[in-house]
Amino acid sequence: MTEPTKFRFYGRRHGRPLKPVRQKLLSRLLPEILLALDGPIENYNAVFQNLPRQLWLEIGFGAGEHLATLVDENPDIGFIGCEPFINGVASLLAKVGTLAPLSGPPNLKIYPDDARLLLPLLPPAALDRVYAMFPDPWPKARHNRRRLIGNETMDEFARLLRPGGEFRMASDHMDYIRWTLWHFQQHPAFEWQAEGAMDWRERYPDSGSTRYETKALSKGASCVYLTFRRLA
Repeated sequence: MTEPTKFRFYGRRHGRPLKPVRQKLLSRLLPEILLALDGPIENYNAVFQNLPRQLWLEIGFGAGEHLATLVDENPDIGFIGCEPFINGVASLLAKVGTLAPLSGPPNLKIYPDDARLLLPLLPPAALDRVYAMFPDPWPKARHNRRRLIGNETMDEFARLLRPGGEFRMASDHMDYIRWTLWHFQQHPAFEWQAEGAMDWRERYPDSGSTRYETKALSKGASCVYLTFRRLA
């Protein structure tokens, strides 16, 4: 049996101490919507009570603004959110759940760890959409290999997205944008969906904003929104 790939994690898992309410959300609500895996997922009947029409994945949802909007506006879509920063997980829980009564959205599962550990456990052609909204750009050249998008993950994204599915990535870091375009254009399974400049200058019409995006725009930064389609 092949040993699972081991990754070195870069980044933060904890920030400032959580307020009592958010700590309660983590201890009481998170177990209700946690995607707990001890092996590969063979089908989603065991993950969602009602089989969703599609399955979307957001990698690194930060404080959860974008994912919370998607979950609320698309009740027939199943969502998996990956975020290893526990303060971000608590922030998302505060947006989508309640303690009294204990309740969370039935179409959301949270994987509070590195997405690279999750991807190999998902079945082929399982995803209809993947979001990477303002991922860490790791701007120093010696840290570029830490970026989410790279040779190893490109093959996983190709395996997981069904034909016609989309990978959406947004960033205000132009070197990371160039890096992403190069990797996707080099991969035979993907095609960049852009016919004109407005296709990558404007936020996706069915998506909300993120805290990082709002901050970047307030400082006059230019944000780029890329969409790549999985070819048949």
